[in-house]
Amino acid sequence: MRKVGIIIGAILLLALFGAVYYVAEGAPSAEAGKNEQMAAIIVDGGCLDCHTASPELPFYASFPVAGDLVKKDAADGYRAFDIEPMYEAVKSGEKVSEVDLAKVEKVIADGTMPPAKYFMAHWGAYINAKEKAIALDWIKECRAKFYPNKLAAAEFANETVRPVEDAVKVNPEKAALGEMLYHDTRLSVDNTVSCASCHALNTGGVDNKQYSEGVNGLKGGVNAPTVFNAHYNFVQFWDGRAATLAAQAAGPPLNPVEMASTSFDEICGKLKADADFDKAFTAVYPEGITEQTITDAIQEFERTLLTPNSAFDKYLKGNKAALSAEEVAGYELFKKYDCATCHVGENLGGQSYELMGLTADYFGDRGTELTTEDNGRNKETKLPRDKHRFKVPGLRNVALTAPYFHDGTQATLAEAVAAMAKYEVGVELGEGEVAKIVAFLKSLTGEYKGKILTNDNMK
Repeated sequence: MRKVGIIIGAILLLALFGAVYYVAEGAPSAEAGKNEQMAAIIVDGGCLDCHTASPELPFYASFPVAGDLVKKDAADGYRAFDIEPMYEAVKSGEKVSEVDLAKVEKVIADGTMPPAKYFMAHWGAYINAKEKAIALDWIKECRAKFYPNKLAAAEFANETVRPVEDAVKVNPEKAALGEMLYHDTRLSVDNTVSCASCHALNTGGVDNKQYSEGVNGLKGGVNAPTVFNAHYNFVQFWDGRAATLAAQAAGPPLNPVEMASTSFDEICGKLKADADFDKAFTAVYPEGITEQTITDAIQEFERTLLTPNSAFDKYLKGNKAALSAEEVAGYELFKKYDCATCHVGENLGGQSYELMGLTADYFGDRGTELTTEDNGRNKETKLPRDKHRFKVPGLRNVALTAPYFHDGTQATLAEAVAAMAKYEVGVELGEGEVAKIVAFLKSLTGEYKGKILTNDNMK
C-alpha cells in the first residue's frame, strides 16, 4: 500500500513538474507554420474546453458540485464567445473575424484567459510568455493582412479601429437615381413615407425617436439605426436579416407598419407612370424599373453616405492636436473596458452579433414586457444562443443619434455608456470616467459633403 502511495505521489510530482515547465518554457514548435502555432495555442490554452457549442468536458464534470461548476463555466464561456469559427479559420488559413481577433488579443494581453481557476484544475492549460508573444504577433499580422489600416499613422496602424475613407467607388449615375428614390414617397402605399422620413440626412441619418412612424402614424418596435456609414456593416438591421444594403432597401417598402406597399409591382407601376423618371431610369438601367434595380440604386446611393474626417480620424492619421486630453483619456478607457473589441473597424461596430446583457440581466432590469424585437438575431435563426443578440451598432456620429440601443431606452450618451459598462463588462463607471468616454464618442462626428455633420433636431 505504501509503495502504491509512493508511486502515485511520484506521478503527481512529475505531472506538476511538467506543468510548471510548460508554463515557463513550453511553446508550439518553431518549425510549424504561424497558423499551426496559433491553432496549437488555442488548443493548449484550453479555449475549446469552454468556448464551443460542444465542449469536451473532463471526467469530473459528472461529479456533484464540482461538475455543476464545470458545466456552468463551459456554458458561460460559450455564451460569451464562440471560438469555433476563429479556430476553423486559423486551421484553414482563411480570414478571421476582426472582432474575434480583437477579443482574443485583449484577453491574452491582459492575461485574463484562461482564468486562474481553470488553470488550477487543468495543469498546462495556460498561455505562457512565449505563447503570448507568438499569439499577439500572429494577431497583428492577421490584422495587417486582412484589415489594413492604410490611412492611419504608423503608431496607430494596428489599432482595432480605422479612419473612415473619403469615398468608396460607386456608379455616380446609379447613385443619383438612388438618391431620388431614397427621398421618394411613392415607395409607400399612400405616398407619404420615404426612406428619408426615418433616416433624414439632416438629422444624423435617424429621426431621434424611440420608434419610427410609418404610414398612418403606425410605430415600429425597434429604434431606427443611422444610415450613415452603413456601407461598413457586415449585415443590415439589428437582427441581421439583410445581407446587403440592397436587401435592406427592399424591406421597408413592403413592411405593413413602415411603407405598407403591397408589392414592388405596385411601386414600379407608380414610378413607370412618371414618364420623365422612367426615361431617366432606363437610361441607366436598360432593364427598366424593377425591384432589383430600385434597391440596387438605393444601395449605390447609401454607399456614398460616408462621414470621414472626424476629429478622431484626424488623430488616428497623426494629428495629435485633433483631440483634447479628455478625449484621448476617453479613448484609452474605451479600450481598457473592452469597448474596442466589439466596436471595431471604420464604423466602430457593425461587425458581429453580441449578447445584450452579458454580465447582468438587462431585460430583467428594464422592467417592461419582452417584445419580438427583443429576441434579436434569434428572430431569424431560432437558435437559443442567439436570443437577445444584436448586430453591434456603429458608433460614428453617435452624439447625433439618440436615443440609444435597439429599444431606444437610453436617452443620453452618458446613460448608454454607463449601461453598456454594467451589462456588457460588469463595471460600474464613475461619473468622471463616463464623461471622458462621452467626450471621446463626441469626437466621432465626421463630415458629409465637406462639412461637419449636424442634426437639425438639436438646433
